[in-house]
Amino acid sequence: MALPAQSAALLAAAFAIAAAAFLLPPSSRLSWTPRGRFADMILANATIYTADSARPFAGAMAVRAGRVLRVGTYESVRELKGRHTYELNLSGNVVLPGFIDSHVHFIDGGLQLARVPLRGVRSKDDFISRVKEAVRDKHPGQWILGGGWNNDVWGGDFPAAAWLDDISPDNPVWLSRMDGHMGIANSLAMKIAGIDRSINDPIGGTVMRTAEGEPTGLLVDTAMKLMFDVVDKASIHERREALLRASRHALMRGVTTVVDVGSYFPGASAEKTWHDFSDVYEWAHSMQKMMIRVCLFFPMPTWSRVSDLIAENGRSLSQWIHLGGVKAFLDGSLGSSSALFHEPYEGDPGNYGLQVTDIDSLLNRTLESDKSGFQVAIHAIGDKANDMLLDMFDKVVDLNGVKDRRFRIEHAQHLAPGAANRFNKHGTIASVQPDHLLDDADFAAKKIGFERAERSSYTFRSLLTGGAQLAFGSDWPVSDINPLKAIQTAMSRKPPGWEVPWIPVERLSLDESLKAHTISAAYACFLDHAVGSLSQGKYADFVVLPSTSWEDFAGDLPAHVLATYVGGKLAYP
Repeated sequence: MALPAQSAALLAAAFAIAAAAFLLPPSSRLSWTPRGRFADMILANATIYTADSARPFAGAMAVRAGRVLRVGTYESVRELKGRHTYELNLSGNVVLPGFIDSHVHFIDGGLQLARVPLRGVRSKDDFISRVKEAVRDKHPGQWILGGGWNNDVWGGDFPAAAWLDDISPDNPVWLSRMDGHMGIANSLAMKIAGIDRSINDPIGGTVMRTAEGEPTGLLVDTAMKLMFDVVDKASIHERREALLRASRHALMRGVTTVVDVGSYFPGASAEKTWHDFSDVYEWAHSMQKMMIRVCLFFPMPTWSRVSDLIAENGRSLSQWIHLGGVKAFLDGSLGSSSALFHEPYEGDPGNYGLQVTDIDSLLNRTLESDKSGFQVAIHAIGDKANDMLLDMFDKVVDLNGVKDRRFRIEHAQHLAPGAANRFNKHGTIASVQPDHLLDDADFAAKKIGFERAERSSYTFRSLLTGGAQLAFGSDWPVSDINPLKAIQTAMSRKPPGWEVPWIPVERLSLDESLKAHTISAAYACFLDHAVGSLSQGKYADFVVLPSTSWEDFAGDLPAHVLATYVGGKLAYP
């Protein structure tokens, strides 16, 4: 949506002044203190959506020391304007709380931005062409890494090592599928990993084979560990750069807080997440290089280390880094045919998906984690996996007692009849990713049948009606960080090229979708006291949009943000 030329020029000038006033070195930001009783900054003539039910909309906001001082009419905040107060006149522009992305693999996302980009590839030829281009820049022996491919968009055929061998005879290749539950290796990479026809499938994983028993190069879920063990590890410098790159990418999309569930996948070492914490996050914290707020989840098998970390540091290292809890997996993904269902996949009567973690072991670790006061987040996509988790949560509450624990089910993509109503029983959070439905809508019926897909898929409305808290995220780099797009998807449920919505009864309103990316997302990670709404005392994290009235915004959601502020400071552009 374009602004009138005069308004656009005025706003650009205002942001330039704000940048000069507020883009201080990190050390200056952290030492910034309030000046008496006056505001440091006032937003005037704005259309502010607060996500606070006590005052849903406002026209002005005062900020002091990085926090919201007052929200209301301009008359109510004008008395807080002093000689040094900077006033930003927004000419009616819409302001929202900073978006919270409830599920990302943040450093992996930053690394992926510098690797072979395969998202959106629509043909075998294009897939091969992108890898071939990457090989040109590598010396013999260097790994070719990338991800984001989705075989369903080119007809369903899985890639094979044979696609890659001729173009990369001297470079090992490993390319992960968009969902992170499958990857393709070339023959050289398989040789390095010791993968041949004699290798057995690990528990919770599959080495895909030809009819003759030869590995095709595809590895599913825990079988990916065979490749993780030999792939060149990103250096500390590369991972630190990835954090900074990821932060800039998130701020560009209006995201001011992320829940980082780490570099932890079926088959991956739990140590990777811990190395990222010590090598990257603690470094960024000590060097004052954090740009956005993060809530970190650690692999559940390491819950005792999380306990020691929190005992030493408390729940937060600073305003930037919060220690959230622990994460585990129960099944795989729909696209990799490894999500766990009550009924088999279409055309594959023996395949119900994969249970990647023993349920008794998962129960015991959940009991210990919950008893230690950690929030528990568990990945479940298929309807059986979700039912198993809901049953398990009943047992945990029976054994550990009732408290405010906010269990999280990550994804909750396919639910059996009645399951949506069970989330409310213990206040279980449905941590969902709307943009995943854009990928699944075209092929879910082929995977699990039309009736099952229509009944069970992405049941956002049913979850809300049943009393669940929805927290929106992207699962980046599985899908791109893009809250405005995710909100549009949740409202319309129209994949590209579709004339009608997919399962229209599960659509959400604008207000419901905004809250799922702001205040509900904050509640879902125990940060609702600090972020998620523009309320007095909370951090002044907000975004400015190009829409110049609420009617314009609601009628035509913009595709981008004009500016992102964190703690009252301009962070983008």
